[in-house]
Amino acid sequence: MSIKNRTKPLLDDPWLSPFCGHIKYRAKNIIDVENRLTGGKISLADFSSAHEYYGLHLIKTQWVFREWAPNAQAIFLIGDFSSWEESNEFQLNKIGKNGDWEIKLPEDSIHHGQHYRLRIYWEGGSGDRIPAYSRYVVQDPQTLVFSAQVWQPKKSYHFKSSSPGLYEQPLIYETHIGMAGEEEKIATFTDFKENILPKIVESGYNTIQFMAIMSHPYYGSFGYHVANFFSISSRFGTPEEFKELIDTAHAMGLRVIMDIIHSHAVKNEVEGIARFDGTIHQYFHDGERGQHIAWDSLCFDYGKPEVLHFLLSNCRFWIDEYQVDGFRFDGVTSMLYKHHGLNYSFTSYDDYFNDQIDEEAYTYLALANKVIHTVKKNAITIAEDVSGMPGLGASIEQGGCGFDYRLAMGVTDYWFKLFDIPDEQWPMDTLWNEVTNHRLDEQVISYLECHDQAIVGGQTAIFRMIGEPMYHSMSLNSGNITVERGVALHKMARLLTVAAAADGYLNFIGNEFGHPEWVDFPRQGNNWSYKYARRQWSLAERQDLYFYYLNNFDKVMIKLIKENRIFDNLPEKLLINNEDKTIAFERNGLYFFFNFNPVKSFTDYGIEVLPGEYTLVLNSDSSEFAGHNRLNDNQHYFTTSYKKDNTIHNILSLYIPTRTVLVLKRNS
Repeated sequence: MSIKNRTKPLLDDPWLSPFCGHIKYRAKNIIDVENRLTGGKISLADFSSAHEYYGLHLIKTQWVFREWAPNAQAIFLIGDFSSWEESNEFQLNKIGKNGDWEIKLPEDSIHHGQHYRLRIYWEGGSGDRIPAYSRYVVQDPQTLVFSAQVWQPKKSYHFKSSSPGLYEQPLIYETHIGMAGEEEKIATFTDFKENILPKIVESGYNTIQFMAIMSHPYYGSFGYHVANFFSISSRFGTPEEFKELIDTAHAMGLRVIMDIIHSHAVKNEVEGIARFDGTIHQYFHDGERGQHIAWDSLCFDYGKPEVLHFLLSNCRFWIDEYQVDGFRFDGVTSMLYKHHGLNYSFTSYDDYFNDQIDEEAYTYLALANKVIHTVKKNAITIAEDVSGMPGLGASIEQGGCGFDYRLAMGVTDYWFKLFDIPDEQWPMDTLWNEVTNHRLDEQVISYLECHDQAIVGGQTAIFRMIGEPMYHSMSLNSGNITVERGVALHKMARLLTVAAAADGYLNFIGNEFGHPEWVDFPRQGNNWSYKYARRQWSLAERQDLYFYYLNNFDKVMIKLIKENRIFDNLPEKLLINNEDKTIAFERNGLYFFFNFNPVKSFTDYGIEVLPGEYTLVLNSDSSEFAGHNRLNDNQHYFTTSYKKDNTIHNILSLYIPTRTVLVLKRNS
């Protein structure tokens, strides 16, 4: 099945007619910038290989190190090999006119495992810097100082398994290596490989999305304040261990994508690339435009060829070096708008075509997608965008950015609005519109909740609905009606979200079984505790607790979605009833019946369907899922018919208990 199987051309949207000229300008600009970068002599993918030129490389019998630092006046390589002192032996030479520096050293002058940095001099100052293209950055456990580490093991890891490819739409398990274990510590790549991968496979998800892989100095940033763009976060392990994790995931049939942070960079100077050569504008915009006031970080200058060289090569590097299968681009809204989308409501198409758009960022995103899909044909790219910018998921030829998917961020926003009002007031027609609404020129991935809702200061869906009783009333015999309500709605909300999703679904680690705590990384405010930066898997193994049954439901739900390939067709509405609080729809042979009514169960509830026999294949009220078991599993139903106005109507009559979803399959 083609990844673009259902999308329509961007300009089929009649509301875009007044902006055709702007869209065509964007398409032309993408071509023009690519030609300027490549000179028309090489491919864009070949251009995007700066990581093979810059940084430290062992080439035959000598080390070659290069760095781009146009404002520098002198650069020294310092490290274990020089007793951290400047030495003429390790002084770089300026080459060419572009600001490149280079040094070549005998093979025996530097060894695997040694640490190094750069000492850069510029007019009026100097500073130690970690090379911009460092492939492995580590922190000294005693001094807490970061430095690059020479990584050239005698036995490097060789991949054994190929990527699974793209045979089905993504069911994404969003996860974080460090907080994935149950112990109060930072879990490692090896921990994840041995303990968590089997759980993901058992759960049925087909794609892992790793957060916080790119090196970031502050653990509590969740990986979003990146300093070293070509280095893994060493707190999780070594490059070889990360490769083995990805290889093992591939062998288990899982695709692996990762968060890529090109929307901003940390302000750290010694650890990162801020004021790298003594100027703030080397990689970033100068002045106010270079400052992201909400994130306390720096904004890239996407109009600079050298910056494009750096970022495009970063996209290719993670595919080349670690064989990742794609990326979730973080903060796309922030990139696309000079106002970063802060305190801005997108209510008109005019909001997408004006002088507040960062057209250089738009062009960069399109070029990044081209590089990624050229280097790895089956790679997937996902845009985290809340603005609804037209064209994000459209082809580059149409003037789009070429993303395969956009996150349907409005879905989770709407669910959490509903959680704040009594469910007897939930409007079914608006809910249906929110979970099914998307642009026809793009594919979208829906989710009930991701990491954004789980972090400290927020609440997960189940905690929002249950609150304080989660701490003492999650046992099956508690009899707590608030808990029973939350558990029932948690199952229904998750199933409606995935079943109505256009093209894919995402779950954040632990939310599938209603993890009871938010995520709070060690910080001064919590006395540097790891208590909330972990996942309590043991809760989902206890059959006396609701967590076990929520986990069961999620497994069955995902299996049902996969086996019936529901994403092959869009959902077709059968019934929306605001008064009854019911929703019914058909999708690829499955029939979904939701009763959100908090007090009414319906007997002989008539819904018009195709004639024939139907089998109950999922019942959220089953005891298997900690329900009240008001229906027998695997029931069979037969339609009855009547004639009206020369038309035969086939009716399915159902008993649908309160706060229950039933899924039926028509027997062929």
